[in-house]
Amino acid sequence: MSTDDIRSTIADRIKKCRKDREISLEKAALLTGVSKAMLGQIERRESAPTITTLGKIAQGLNISFASFFEGKEGSDFRQVSIPCDPNMVIREVFPFNPTTRMELFEVTLLNRHHQISAAHRFGVVEHVVVLQGVVDLIYGSKLHRLETGNAHKFHADVAHQYKAATDNAVFQNIICYT
Repeated sequence: MSTDDIRSTIADRIKKCRKDREISLEKAALLTGVSKAMLGQIERRESAPTITTLGKIAQGLNISFASFFEGKEGSDFRQVSIPCDPNMVIREVFPFNPTTRMELFEVTLLNRHHQISAAHRFGVVEHVVVLQGVVDLIYGSKLHRLETGNAHKFHADVAHQYKAATDNAVFQNIICYT
């Protein structure tokens, strides 16, 4: 999927969500914490949102982060490289399920990438399982070094960071919403 395709998909998803729910740009800005101007730029495909911004939009509009991306043809999983973040690849393993309020991603951090994530809503819990390499998980001013096979659960209602402590790191991220 090209960068333009990803921008279009993200823009169309946000517009559709707002239209279906009859939410103005102004109200969407209040719900998401993303400025009205930035939301407008994203919808007009003038700006590529960061992972953090997409997370805020998904959370504020109560939609799955993975819903911003289309799957590759013939693939069991949706996988996408983020245009504004070329050192991170996200593969959707299980999409958001409204009954269980969970989703599962496989995240690959390339070239010792450092990903900063905004706080989720109160009650959101993330589970991280490292499949390859070493990941430094940082939240609440505390570093948790996770090596291959290690798992960690934390309340994600605080800003948190994932840093590949090796050249490349792969981990599963299970997000449970309240």
